[in-house]
Amino acid sequence: MSESNSVLIGNKPVMNYVLACITLFHGGAKEVNVKARGRSISRAVDVVEVVRRRFLPDVKIRKVGIGTQQMAPREEGSTPTNVSTIEITLES
Repeated sequence: MSESNSVLIGNKPVMNYVLACITLFHGGAKEVNVKARGRSISRAVDVVEVVRRRFLPDVKIRKVGIGTQQMAPREEGSTPTNVSTIEITLES
């Protein structure tokens, strides 16, 4: 799968990301990755549920991957922080 079939979740409203997923599926993509980290994880889950339940009921969740990324310290002398990540793969 190419990186162009990925939707990176940020601070925008849920429907913006839902529209991005639907556009990728209607453009011929067989799989779409929804990726988020930190506080955006709950928004990513909301996006996937809206896509599946309201717009594209034939779409299935193929894989859910979770992990942790270690971020560089913001200030000199402080310790690195861990940030949770999620990657949800949808397939039509």
